[in-house]
Amino acid sequence: KVINLNVKRIFSLTQACLPLLEKAASSKDPARVINIGSIDGIYTPFLETYAYPTSKAALHHLTRVMAGHLSNRKFTFNNIAPGPYESKMMAKTLNDYGEIIRSNVPLGRIGAPEDIAGTAIYLSSKAGAFTNGATISVDGGSLVKPSSSKL
Repeated sequence: KVINLNVKRIFSLTQACLPLLEKAASSKDPARVINIGSIDGIYTPFLETYAYPTSKAALHHLTRVMAGHLSNRKFTFNNIAPGPYESKMMAKTLNDYGEIIRSNVPLGRIGAPEDIAGTAIYLSSKAGAFTNGATISVDGGSLVKPSSSKL
């Protein structure tokens, strides 16, 4: 189910939207596809889940492949990879592990909707017209936090 939702359906939806994207595209202002991945698709999450991070890693790669093969049609394809955010999906996880998760975010907080919105605005604006095939982590620094273990 998770692979179908997070990879196959996004591929099918993108395929179905290609004619509309072509109508909207120009050399200076390409049509945009912005997928929502996850930092769980970039690193190994501490919770033992398999399908979700695998599906998000597949989505990140699918986005890069589409960027490589379809940008000649004046499209850009990018991912936003959120870190921990308050959401229905994360409610139980944050309830059970919120302090541990928060302590692993260098900025010391859980993400807010505005954090993702700003990235989406950038990618969909003229400022993002030359960004293609990128996965932008919006995670408060979670991916770059040094390990707390001593060598």
